[in-house]
Amino acid sequence: MSTARTGSKKANKRPAKGGKAAAKTRRPAAPPRRAKSPVTAALRKKLRDALIAQKERIMGNFMNLRKTHLRSSQRESTGDLSGYSLHMADIGTDTFDREFALTVASSEQDVLYRIDQALRRMEEKQYGLCESCGRAIKLARLKAMPWARLCLPCKQKEEKGVEEES
Repeated sequence: MSTARTGSKKANKRPAKGGKAAAKTRRPAAPPRRAKSPVTAALRKKLRDALIAQKERIMGNFMNLRKTHLRSSQRESTGDLSGYSLHMADIGTDTFDREFALTVASSEQDVLYRIDQALRRMEEKQYGLCESCGRAIKLARLKAMPWARLCLPCKQKEEKGVEEES
């Protein structure tokens, strides 16, 4: 009688749900630790000034494109009083010029957005840190492309992922 009650405690334990011993639970992975920005205050000011100058240059180009190609009608842009081109090649050239201007405007609008985001990151003290992994972006990359938001390894992963989807 006493032996049945005093048996090993391990034998009396109930098995976990499903009849199997429960696996060790792991803590969720901690978010990557944010590095300190490698950009000094002086360099940040220099890069900020470069971003603003680039933004102003692009805005000027964009306004010029709007004035010369996008706002004017085909008749106004060619200087043709009749509104009809004399040759089909002229029509093709005019159409190509307008489409090219639209492509350039779209591309420059993307760069303007990236510049605005970089200026926002500067205000939030996040400039120079990779948005994906949190590590510092190399200064050479920031000097070459001040609106960079990803470090080179993360950018390569992003581009590789895009290529694989295609």
